[in-house]
Amino acid sequence: MKDGIGVLEFELETVAWPVDGAFTISRGSRQFAEAVAVRLVDDGYFGRGECAPYARYGETTQSVEQQIRAAISAMDGRPDRRRLQGVLPAGAARNALDCALWELEARKSGVSVASLSGLKPVDWVETAYTLSLDTPEKMRLRAVAHRDKTLLKLKLSGAGDLERVVAVRDGAPDARIIVDANESWTIDDYRTLTPHLDEIGVSLIEQPFPANDDDALRSLPRPIPICADESCHTRAELPRLVGLYDMINIKLDKTGGLTEAIALMEAGRAHGMSIMIGCMLGSSLAVAPARLIAPYADIVDLDGPLLLALDREPAIRFKGNRMENPAPALWG
Repeated sequence: MKDGIGVLEFELETVAWPVDGAFTISRGSRQFAEAVAVRLVDDGYFGRGECAPYARYGETTQSVEQQIRAAISAMDGRPDRRRLQGVLPAGAARNALDCALWELEARKSGVSVASLSGLKPVDWVETAYTLSLDTPEKMRLRAVAHRDKTLLKLKLSGAGDLERVVAVRDGAPDARIIVDANESWTIDDYRTLTPHLDEIGVSLIEQPFPANDDDALRSLPRPIPICADESCHTRAELPRLVGLYDMINIKLDKTGGLTEAIALMEAGRAHGMSIMIGCMLGSSLAVAPARLIAPYADIVDLDGPLLLALDREPAIRFKGNRMENPAPALWG
């Protein structure tokens, strides 16, 4: 859909990307990944961004589209990346606009987003590959099928989790394993599971407890590093997370774009936190801006396109779970 506000033209596109099978976490299962993409055009130059509205944060494709339209209107049809930070809250809508503005600025300047941002890209990085929540046997079979992946991320949910991890370790004995509970564990789950997961060789536990109900982490034993996902969106949460978590998972759909993601990465490091760069389910266009941060992250989890049955062209290339830089024709 093409619109014109003021002197800038923009297009909004809603897409439902089919998932390769199903994507299942503790909160439910999905066969499609809904996305909103925005394309800004100014003086013959364009910039694009794609976001994944997330029900966990009260977002829908409709609400995101409305936010994008309202933000462009509020900036008199001449959106500016710096002004945008105060016009929209952190979230999917701001992410799509922010990334589109980065690319538009780069194209008008005749340089890459990497050059504009000061980030130095590398050709290939290792990304985690996610195994959806399922029965232990089905997760074992998925692990066998993906033995070429050197880093596996397991979605967990509490009951039966130890059996799931044991099964995956059996299916992929050489892989590094990280686990993501998506806020589903109780304190008893944590106390029971972590010693066994440590013995199995799990490298990281992501978001064991509900966001803002995680103070127990301050006093619980920590044989395995803990990463904040749902508990960390922007720099505003960082002071509370120090002492609770060892790592933060930066996702552009949470930070509201690359601008805040870069700032959060720098602030996280300053607070002594390790960095994961992650993503929601989305196409290569959604992941491309986050790929710039990958060289600065301790763990990269940008496998969204690998989990889809269909992607944009040109897509980001993967070899196993090694991920190439996006082509300039895709983004950047």
